[in-house]
Amino acid sequence: MNIILLSGGSGKRLWPLSNDVRSKQFIRLFKDNNGDYESMVQRVFRQITEVDPAAKVTIATSKSQASAIHNQLGDKVSICVEPCRRDTFPAILLAAAYLHDELGAGLNEPVAVCPVDPYVENSYYECVEKLEETVKQGTANLTLMGIEPTYPSEKYGYIIPESDGEVSDVKEFKEKPDRATAEVYLKQKALWNAGDRVIIGTTN
Repeated sequence: MNIILLSGGSGKRLWPLSNDVRSKQFIRLFKDNNGDYESMVQRVFRQITEVDPAAKVTIATSKSQASAIHNQLGDKVSICVEPCRRDTFPAILLAAAYLHDELGAGLNEPVAVCPVDPYVENSYYECVEKLEETVKQGTANLTLMGIEPTYPSEKYGYIIPESDGEVSDVKEFKEKPDRATAEVYLKQKALWNAGDRVIIGTTN
């Protein structure tokens, strides 16, 4: 599977540990299976390859983060460097073009787009594989992962499905609401949009 990890943000949420020079995803905070400390980006890469050893991972990032990625992951991943920061959608377009033009990905090959810094179990990436299968079946060109909300959060986008099955068409997508509106969405069986951007589609 082709996976694009988005790592373009400044990552200052753990300030003063993280800053413009050292983003949070490169700080070694977690213990791996051997008890050694690893960073968010190392943890995510390890989890992806535990679920799918053949996964082809490309990290879309800024020039300032490229050396840190190489230092922590070596040549295990491809890096698509954005010439300037233009938010999520342009980063996805550039990375998809990079997969096709530079790495030879076919126009009909599924591509997953995920954040580089979620704290999740391996089951998260197992679900990403399930989304890939949905795309391969030809029933959808674009799929999203939804997470059942535990409270009416104002921090996430919401997916309102057509049905309450494990797989459903999307009725509406709503951006981050206020709390009262989020409570209304929950009554409609809405789901959090996982990481705001877990997407699988084709490069076409």
